[in-house]
Formats: sequence, structure tokens, C-alpha cells
Amino acid sequence: MYLQMTLLDEVKKKLHPCDDLTTRTFPELNIIILYFDHLVGTQELEQDVLQPLSKISESEVMDVLNRFQYQEAKDTKTIIKGILAGNAAIFYKRKNIYLIDLYTPKTRDITAAQIETAIVGPREAFVESIEMNLSCIRRRIQSEKLKVLNLQVGYVTNTKMNVIYIEGVTPDHHISDVREKINSIEVDGLHDLNMIMEYIDEHPFSLFPQYLTTERPDVAVSKLLEGKVVGLLDGSPYAFSAPTTFWEHFQSPDDYNQRWLLGTASRFLRYIALFITLTFTALYVSITMFHYEMIPNDLLLSLIESRAKVPFQPIYEALLMEFTIELLREAGARLPTKIGQTIGIVGGIVIGTAAVQAGFTSNILIVIVAVSAMASYVVPHIIMSASIRLARFGLIFLAGILGNFGLMAGVTLIVIQISKLTSLHSSYVIPTAPFSDWKDTFIRAPLKMIKNKPSQTKEK
Repeated sequence: MYLQMTLLDEVKKKLHPCDDLTTRTFPELNIIILYFDHLVGTQELEQDVLQPLSKISESEVMDVLNRFQYQEAKDTKTIIKGILAGNAAIFYKRKNIYLIDLYTPKTRDITAAQIETAIVGPREAFVESIEMNLSCIRRRIQSEKLKVLNLQVGYVTNTKMNVIYIEGVTPDHHISDVREKINSIEVDGLHDLNMIMEYIDEHPFSLFPQYLTTERPDVAVSKLLEGKVVGLLDGSPYAFSAPTTFWEHFQSPDDYNQRWLLGTASRFLRYIALFITLTFTALYVSITMFHYEMIPNDLLLSLIESRAKVPFQPIYEALLMEFTIELLREAGARLPTKIGQTIGIVGGIVIGTAAVQAGFTSNILIVIVAVSAMASYVVPHIIMSASIRLARFGLIFLAGILGNFGLMAGVTLIVIQISKLTSLHSSYVIPTAPFSDWKDTFIRAPLKMIKNKPSQTKEK
């Protein structure tokens, strides 16, 4: 009797002060109920606990508590963990303690994807509830081979995480690698999937992402079918897949939801956009500072006239305009949608026109910077797009110092960096190095021809 009273006191002591802890009592039944009101469902609580207990006598209490949905608990840690997980703890005569799962969190409904939009195909996106996200995947893969591992990250937060794979399709060493990396994280709390990826990166100082993130369930399912590992974190509306490649960040669901020739043309357009956004501004700086002989005579006259009033060297001019574009981009992203769009359009026009009239920059550079900015938006994955934009500043700096040699040296360094990266100990540039099947890399071949798994996910 004294031990059980101590258990109740310990539970209240450890949860004190928690003003959101709700206590319900049934004095005539010698029952005390503890739960967090915002974690349990009101309807479930009324239907499964309050109504049954309000209609019985004390002699019938154990008949109710012996039902299958009530789980007996015998220690403080189990009771507190259950309450924090959305259970109601029922203390009967301070001798018998039972937990009943009533977890019904308040979450937003599934909505359309906001970032990875697709012209053709499904519209729904992941939300912050890991259960709803897992159901989106289960609904698409109705197979007993779909396996889910439950993990927890954060000593304080105990955030729930799922590692998902398809048995017999995903290599065992990839599953064990991901699980070991996540279990090795030693931190008080994590609340976003991108924080997880930073902890488990094999090359933390690299500019380029080594895991693919997506907000689309259909993309996550396609990665599972390719033999990759997918991770979900409770509270984060994204999933990650591993291993990944550099080329994977230039693929879009639209590639597979339309004719293969259109999908191939779209991919070519993205790779052209990659070249433009990475080198276009740097090439302008290099040519105008060191290599005027590369400019056609007709264009040279226009360029000289345009730059006649500009007091800065091309490198400073280019860095100033690129920095201004990034400011507008960041402002547009942080403001509400309608205001952000207005700021981006009006701000770009006003600042660009004023800068030319004031002699801060030339008309040609305004066009080049605008084309480079638009090309960066063609890259489907936002983290890769940001990495490329940051690399562009380094190329502009090298081009302004060493001309075309500096530009090519910078591109070579980027290629070397990408070639050295690995994702779950597999090459980041597969299938180009080592060479393998290209049917779903630079082109999107007809689906009938894409029969093999990516070489990354083949067993050793």
C-alpha cells in the first residue's frame, strides 16, 4: 500500500510543475486519473475511460481494467513515459496502475506540396505528424516486406524517429549504417530532420548535401522501391533517403509522370541551368577583366558604352549585384507569400533600374545576374540550389583574380570535391564514376527499359 502511494507521489513530483497535467478523480471508485489533455483525444477519453467508469460500481472496476486496451504498469519510469506519450494513467486503490493509449495529437491536415511542386502527379505532402507520414507511405506500399524501425533521438526530447526500408530490396549494410549513425547521436534534443542529417553526414564540411530530403510521399516511396533507406522524424514535414547521388538532386517527379522524351528534355534543361547559374556571372567577370578579345566587336561597343559610367571593377560590380539578389531572395522567403512576391518583383525592377541609372552597374550585368538567378530556381531541390549559389560566389572571386584560368580551376575544384564525396560509403557521382547504367541519370529512358536497381543499392 505504501509502495503504490509512493509511486503516485513520485509521478506527481517528477511532473511538477506541469500545469497542463490534468487530474480526474472518482472518489466512490478509489480511482485517480492523470493525463495531458492536449495529447489525448477528448472523444476517446470520454468513450473509453470516463463513461465506462461512471456507470459501474467499485466491485466492477477490475472487470473494466482487465480489458485488452488497459496495460498494467509497475514502475515510475513506465508510467511517466506513458503519460508523456499520450496515455492516461489510472491509479486504482493506489495498488493497481493501468495505462490506456488515447494519443490523438492536434495536427494540421495533409496539404499540397509547397516547395517540390509537380505539374503532373500527386499533390499531397508530408506533415509534422510521423504517424500520418507513415500512413502515407503504407497506403502506397501495401506489402509485408515494408519494414519500420522505431528509434529515439535526444536525451531530453526523446523524439520519435522511423527508419523505413523494404526487406530484400534494401541492402542490409545500408540499414545498419543508418541505424548506427542515428543511435550514435548524443544531444539533448533534435526537432528537424535536417539537424539529423548534419549529425550523420560523412563529410560535414562539404558544401553539397549527402542526403536527399523530400516533402512528397510519392518521392519517398520511389526511393524505397529503388532499395534506399528512408527516415522520418516526428515534428518534421520531410523525409530523407540514403544513399543519394549528385544527379538525384536534379530529378523531379514530373520526369516520370509525363512522356519520357519530355522528361529527358526537362533534365537537359536543368543541367544547362546548372552550368548557367554556376558560371555565367563568373564568365562575365573573367571576360570583362582579362579577355576582351573573346567578345564580338558589335557586342564590345555596347559593353564599353554600358560600362563607361561604372566606377567599379567588374568583380566588385558582380559581387554587389549577386549580394543584392540574395538579399531580395531572402526577404521574399521570410515575408508572407503575397508580400514576398511583390517585394521580389518590384524590388528587383526598382533596384536594377536605379542601379543602372546611378552608374553602379551596367545593363548587361543586370541581364546576366537575372538569368543566373532564374537558372538557380530550375534546380528542383532547394538545398542543392543554395549550395550551387554559394559556390557561384567562389567562382566569381577566382575569375576576378585569375580570369578564365581561375574560373576553370574553380570548376575543377568543385568536380574534385563532388567526386570525393560518399553517401553511406557509396560514390556520390554514381553512375558516372564508377561508370554504370545511365538510363535514369542524364536522360529519362522509357520505363520499360529501366529494370535494374541503382548500382548504389546493389548488394556487395
